[in-house]
Amino acid sequence: MSATRAVVLGASAGAIDAIGALLAALPPGFGPSVVIVVHIPAHPASLLPRIFAARCALPVLEAEDKQPLAPASVYVAPPGYHLLIERDGYLALSRDAPVHFSRPSIDVLFESAADALGDRVAGVLLTGASADGAAGLRAIADAGGRTAVEDPDTALVATMPRAALEIMQPDIVRDLAGLAVWVCALDDSKEPR
Repeated sequence: MSATRAVVLGASAGAIDAIGALLAALPPGFGPSVVIVVHIPAHPASLLPRIFAARCALPVLEAEDKQPLAPASVYVAPPGYHLLIERDGYLALSRDAPVHFSRPSIDVLFESAADALGDRVAGVLLTGASADGAAGLRAIADAGGRTAVEDPDTALVATMPRAALEIMQPDIVRDLAGLAVWVCALDDSKEPR
């Protein structure tokens, strides 16, 4: 497999604790970019970048349109916008219609990451109360990327992980501690290429 350029994370209900646990495990200088979609209301302004920054050794930014996808950085989708990764290595924001009643949508991020990065992306689908993210995670797998799902038995809300497991077999299914180990191992930036 190619070196992982980006890790895309998606969650809904229970997202702050689940994503916070994964971000807290990342060492300083973790090589891949981390791009996050959490189902949040369109208003008011999001506090997620500040909340996640307090738990993470990497810089955490609210994603901006046409922002370059930089290594060792965390990007969070802003409220009211889909977040996409483009083939030229930039982020894009879209006000297209909600997907699974959500904007930002996990499927939109995951599908764009699969298209843009192929086997250089890893997708992680966490706790949540809809089917958003399942089709996108399958798209990542179909593109040769790595895939992980939070164990539905340990997720705060099992609907989202179960939706993925109904349509695909991810590389791993683990609790948050196991997923954190798996994500940290994706940093092959220090290995010869």
